Amino acid sequence: MSSHYETLGVSPNASGEEIKKAYRKLARKLHPDVNPGEEAADQFKSVTHAYEVLSDPEKRRIYDTTGNENGTDNGFSYSGSGFAFQDIFETFFGGGGGQAGPASRVRRGQDALIAVRIELKDAVFGVNKKIEVDTAVLCTRCEGSCCEPGTEPVRCSVCGGSGHIQRAVRSILGQVMTTATCPTCNGFGTEIPSPCNECGGEGRVRSRRSLTVKIPAGVSTGTRIQLAGQGEAGTAGGPMGDLYVEIRVASHTTFTRDGDQIHATLSVPMTAAALGTELTLETFDGEQPITLRPGTQSGDVVTLPHLGVARLRGSGRGDLLVHINVEVPTKLDAEQEELLRQLAKLRGEHVGEGKLVATGGGVFAKLRDKFGNL
Repeated sequence: MSSHYETLGVSPNASGEEIKKAYRKLARKLHPDVNPGEEAADQFKSVTHAYEVLSDPEKRRIYDTTGNENGTDNGFSYSGSGFAFQDIFETFFGGGGGQAGPASRVRRGQDALIAVRIELKDAVFGVNKKIEVDTAVLCTRCEGSCCEPGTEPVRCSVCGGSGHIQRAVRSILGQVMTTATCPTCNGFGTEIPSPCNECGGEGRVRSRRSLTVKIPAGVSTGTRIQLAGQGEAGTAGGPMGDLYVEIRVASHTTFTRDGDQIHATLSVPMTAAALGTELTLETFDGEQPITLRPGTQSGDVVTLPHLGVARLRGSGRGDLLVHINVEVPTKLDAEQEELLRQLAKLRGEHVGEGKLVATGGGVFAKLRDKFGNL
């Protein structure tokens, strides 16, 4: 019985690269698709088995030491590398790699996620936003073929285009044949002798591209918009993945948002609140009139209907709620102070010494005359 080195036609001192070259040469010559016949098939199995042992540093060390890749003199071992439950399982139950045929180089591109910042006004009305995306795009030189222009993939010389090879494995059941992915073509069944110089044989390159995203009215921070087919290009001309645009709504100096409602605080002088007045408020829809009735209090709310945020799921818009804040002057000159005292006197209000009494069970209180009925 010849040794594995004799089977491959190399010396015991051959390097790993020399062993690989010798195996490829013999595999091309003896492969059943090229050289049909029982004798060639047996030789191909022997060559493949010899290469499996000598290409693995640990198996080769054991083989050189004991003369058997299992590390025993009788050629049988329960724990040696020649016994593999997984290989036996794959052989009997159809799990062997490559049995379904060669794999395709074409792969769908990955999905991508990008965050986009918009203003509150854009969330109210919607906006078309131009964005820049760093992603994988189709290689324009090879147009996804992975090959240099004018060349094309060729059938794998080792597996003959099947994408897998068979190998003999010694087991407790005897010698069985297993199927493994072809190490030469990685299971694709073809080799690319001249990979594209631009993409390196991947069929895609990294690039920056711009596109316009239609952001609907009513979006909020965290909303994701799916753009089908706008993600990364797939390998070997494969379909593009999807692009997800995640919205970030910037804060506003005047308005705050709560669902589909918008809130604003409007500060007015004490005299305007007492007498009533007409004001204008600059909103996202332009200037809007606001009527304050006489005696308006801090905390009162004026509702401007349908000036809020559009409903993302539904129709119409929310309201704009204007919260009134009555400003009480903190500094008065002598004339202003005298006028207020005269007003208090006319209203029968005491602004001197008095007692603070809570009324109505709430937080409001009034000053009552200490000489009155308490």
